[in-house]
Amino acid sequence: LVDIVHFAEAGFLDESATVDIAFVEGSVSTPHELDRIQQIRANSRFLITIGACATAGGLQALRNMHDANEWIAGVYARPEHIELLSDSTPIREHVKVDLELWGCPVNTRQVLTAVRALLFGVPPVEETDKVCLECKRSQTVCVLVAKGEPCLGPVTRTGCGAICPQVGRDCYACYGPAETSNTASLANRFEGLGLQPEAIARRFLFINSHVEPFNAEGRKWLEKAHE
Repeated sequence: LVDIVHFAEAGFLDESATVDIAFVEGSVSTPHELDRIQQIRANSRFLITIGACATAGGLQALRNMHDANEWIAGVYARPEHIELLSDSTPIREHVKVDLELWGCPVNTRQVLTAVRALLFGVPPVEETDKVCLECKRSQTVCVLVAKGEPCLGPVTRTGCGAICPQVGRDCYACYGPAETSNTASLANRFEGLGLQPEAIARRFLFINSHVEPFNAEGRKWLEKAHE
């Protein structure tokens, strides 16, 4: 049912192939990557981005808040040979994306569900529930209420199966912001738990730091930390 035409890690190499479905991971950080994603979009009927880097910029988007040239100079012996765009950004900021599968890492079930839907000619459905609903369905004790842990479940989209809360740990939003996320209210709750402004900022400025409302909320508390 499926022919794989380009998957370098598995030995399939054909970068110029025209395909029905393209799965793309990684953020757009260099001029070459920008050209590459535009070519992929032109050669694909249905483009799916997978993982936090492709959907939100990922950890590398943390450089958007700093002077990347300073980092490059501190890491590379010949920084003049490093070509970077001004920001590291999610793919949807450059081309049309048909479906986003969030997560760090992406959930295997979601990938297979998307492929199955497309094979049957059915539009894949994006999951938009919050992690809190996963906890309720699995009867997992709320770590925010019961343990006072700074859990981001109330503002994070589902998909992971609430893995962290199920083992008593707070969610760190590896699946990115859910729809209608009240980050301001949750941040105030964290302050009530005793977290300092910088610690609150770090909760939002992590894997999905480039996307809203995490970016704005994180920057707000970062400014408070420096007052």
